[in-house]
Amino acid sequence: MKKKMVTVLLTAAMVTAMAAGCGSSSDSGSDKKESYTIGIEQFAEHGSLDNCREGFLKGLEAEGIKEGDNLTVKYKNAAADMGTAKQISDSLVSDKVDLVCAIATPSAQSAYNAAMKADIPVIYTAVTDPVAAELADKDGKPVGEVTGTSDKLPVEEQLKMIREMLPDAKKIGIMYTTSEANSVSTIKEYKSLVKKYDFELVEKGITTTADVSLATDDLLSKVDCITNLTDNTVVASLPTILDKANEKKIPVFGSEIEQVKIGCLAAEGIDYIALGKQTGKMAAKVLKGEAKASEQNFETITEPGFYVNNKVAEDLGITVPEDLANSAVESFGDGN
Repeated sequence: MKKKMVTVLLTAAMVTAMAAGCGSSSDSGSDKKESYTIGIEQFAEHGSLDNCREGFLKGLEAEGIKEGDNLTVKYKNAAADMGTAKQISDSLVSDKVDLVCAIATPSAQSAYNAAMKADIPVIYTAVTDPVAAELADKDGKPVGEVTGTSDKLPVEEQLKMIREMLPDAKKIGIMYTTSEANSVSTIKEYKSLVKKYDFELVEKGITTTADVSLATDDLLSKVDCITNLTDNTVVASLPTILDKANEKKIPVFGSEIEQVKIGCLAAEGIDYIALGKQTGKMAAKVLKGEAKASEQNFETITEPGFYVNNKVAEDLGITVPEDLANSAVESFGDGN
């Protein structure tokens, strides 16, 4: 009787094992899943970060992972508030998403701090200096299950372009958020290069959007032009800066295409949709089990493009040099 019972139990176990072997791909030895749930945490709402998000989803789709098909997306925006960013990060980890896409440095730091002990990979984008943000070591290797793409600004190309457009300018102003690691890092690079192009750098640090108006007035009283970073707090207040600068006929240079669209004179910048696509493809490798985040060094886009707003140039009485005009990836305010 006991021997018969043991046989029945063994047979049942074999049937269960066979059934498991014939299940969906998520139960197979490959550990691949047929559907995914990811969180997207975006630090602020402005054009370049929106483009990153759009490109990220396109990059996933190019790898067969499409929202509404086999992908569920939980999107949350921190409205440039660090406290809110932490709440979002904690919430996404609590929801046990398969992966977090963090857009901009503060969100990347917040997401990784929340996810590092939960075995949830973080893929970031629009992080200017992943090393300074302590998301990668000096060789570009991830510090854990976190990697992504850098939007490091082409600072020297920007200075060269400004000098060509404003041959008599002496002082360049930059406003930045003192708590943003990416901005602090870029300021250091500007300091190391401005003298090469015969400029003096005038910097103005802020802590919140409430500081922008007075900081802009002070900066505009001291400089010949302003150049903008990808600083999230500053970019979110760019219309205020542009209104004040236009009143004084002082040109403002952007750092990417969206800033030029809304009224900056020109920029040597990167394509944020392309950056997002690159990030999405890195995330797809993680979701499909092809590579861990920790096995992928962060990546960058190496070739900047020139963008110009001809209407702004006309309003300011500035002539765009022919060589720059001919090299423009895209121009605005002239019917194009």
